[in-house]
Order: sequence, then structure tokens, then C-alpha cells
Amino acid sequence: MRIGLAAAVLVAVGSVAGCTGGAAQDSAPIIAPQGPGEQAQTLSPDDIGTERWTAPSEADLAYVAKMIRHHEQALEMTALAPDRAQHEAVRGLAARIHDTQGPEARAMESWRDQFAAQAPAHGHSGGLPHVDHASMPGMATPEQLAALRAAGGADFDRLFLQLMIAHHEGAMRMAVEVLTTGSDVRVEEMATDVLATQTDEVERMKAIRIP
Repeated sequence: MRIGLAAAVLVAVGSVAGCTGGAAQDSAPIIAPQGPGEQAQTLSPDDIGTERWTAPSEADLAYVAKMIRHHEQALEMTALAPDRAQHEAVRGLAARIHDTQGPEARAMESWRDQFAAQAPAHGHSGGLPHVDHASMPGMATPEQLAALRAAGGADFDRLFLQLMIAHHEGAMRMAVEVLTTGSDVRVEEMATDVLATQTDEVERMKAIRIP
């Protein structure tokens, strides 16, 4: 993904070079960022898609695998709100979370699938990690989900806010962790988005008062 990002930069550089001369376009170097504290690589256009492709770290892979399932549970919870929530603010916030986390989950699935497709061609044999979903911070238990499905009105609102605040805070902890241990640029972008969006949503949820 780092090299993919660098390739995008190359396209932009190439467009400018096309206005000034073909030789500049042919020889323009590509700067490929590496992990925190690591020196960036300087690649030539011929390196793109070759063995110089840099695999994501295990921290990146584990984060994406866990966060996909984490988002899926949030979608399950927010899907209950239209029929069960009483407070307008709860229904609105649930819709916002659903509309945000659906595309985020699809973006993470796309990244995961792209890695799975690229890895064999570049000799990466580690595969996608197995994760224990139940151990992820903030995940609601089956019993809590059953209670949420059975609740309605103000009772649903209170339980939804309680569970979703904990769910968001768990996702934020995972995002902070991968930002300090991961190395993939795209994963860093996704984690930063999760952290910013869910911090704001936690503040909104904590401000809601259910009579």
C-alpha cells in the first residue's frame, strides 16, 4: 500500500512532467514511506509491483481483521434503532454511525483482499491472522446484544448508548495501538479516521439525556 500511494504520487508528478518534457517523466524517482523511524525508500518506476513491494506488518493485518468485525457488530446494533429507539437524538446518531461504519468496513475489506491477492506474488507466506473477536475491547456480549434486541423505547435508548459508548471506546483504543505499532500508510489513514469520527460520536452520545 505504501508503494501504491507512491505510485499515485508518480502519476501526479508525471502529469506535470508531461508539460515540461518526457525525459523528466521517465526518470522521476518515487519516495516510498516506511514504518515509524525507518528511512524512506527511493524507488524507480520499474520497481512498482516488483519484489520491492513492502508487506504490511502483523499489527496492520491484525488491526484490520479485528476492526472489520468490530464495525460489523456496530452495524448490527445500529440496525435495531429505527424500530426500537424512542429518542430522536439516538435514532439520528445510530443512523450516522451506520452510514459511516458501513463504508469504512468495506474499505478495510478491500484493503484486506488487496493484501491477500498481492502477498503470494511477493513471497509473503504469513497469511491473514486469526483473531479472537470476543477478546476485542468494547465488543458487546451475546447476552448484551440479546437484551438490546428485546428492549424498546427509553430502555433501548439507555442500553444502546451504554453499549455503543463502550464499543466506540474499544475501537479508539485499537486505533491508538495500531498508530504506534503499525507501518502501513493506508491502515494509518483508516485508524486516524476511526479515532477522529468516534471521538466526536462518543462526546455526542454522552451529551444525550434519556428521561
